[in-house]
Amino acid sequence: MNFVCVYYGDKYKIEYVEKLYNMVQRHTTIPHKFICFTDSTIIQRRLKRTLPGHQIEFRQFKHHDFEGWFNKLQLFSPESNLVGNTLYMDLDVVIVKNIDCFFTCGKDHNFVGMNDFNPSSGQFNSSIMKFNNTTTSKLIWEEYMRRRTDFKKHAGDQNIITDLIKKHKDTISFPDSWTQSYKWYDRKGERFHNSKWTFEQHPEAKVCVFHGSPNPHDSDQEWVKNNWK
Repeated sequence: MNFVCVYYGDKYKIEYVEKLYNMVQRHTTIPHKFICFTDSTIIQRRLKRTLPGHQIEFRQFKHHDFEGWFNKLQLFSPESNLVGNTLYMDLDVVIVKNIDCFFTCGKDHNFVGMNDFNPSSGQFNSSIMKFNNTTTSKLIWEEYMRRRTDFKKHAGDQNIITDLIKKHKDTISFPDSWTQSYKWYDRKGERFHNSKWTFEQHPEAKVCVFHGSPNPHDSDQEWVKNNWK
């Protein structure tokens, strides 16, 4: 098993990689290789200096013409050399419970996506994904590279991933109860104005996703601070 994250540009401080690594080690019993993809050798050297003693393998993306979060699409490239099953999570998540079930959800041929927090969108949120490139490289990467100009108007990587993978019969979703948005208590409630956000912890959720703003380091909630470390 691989656990993978992506660190590119200067959006997040290096502590985000360290805290994600620590949370994964605390909350899984599944043997895994922790891999962090970056966009430059400079970042790789800085990460290695800053995180001594951590069992993190750093890899550099092969393509340098992807911007921002679109780099995430490179995970599905054969050049990423991700052998076997891979569980991916964004850096801005807070793991609060055991995540073994994310590693074991579905079969090798399944792409497992996380349903968007706004159910009316019909999209996957790409903050958490499980895949195996034996099948996914063909369905996502090869198709994307053939039709790359067709996707220029897509707002983000998750829109592209959804369009390419959700139509296939072997695509499934993680149970909604496993994840929560920091902003919205669940996928059923009204999407309130930010002045009404309460930032409650959902008792069933195993991972809290901080999509957009605020970020984990901005939170003053004790349940977040007790887990994001």
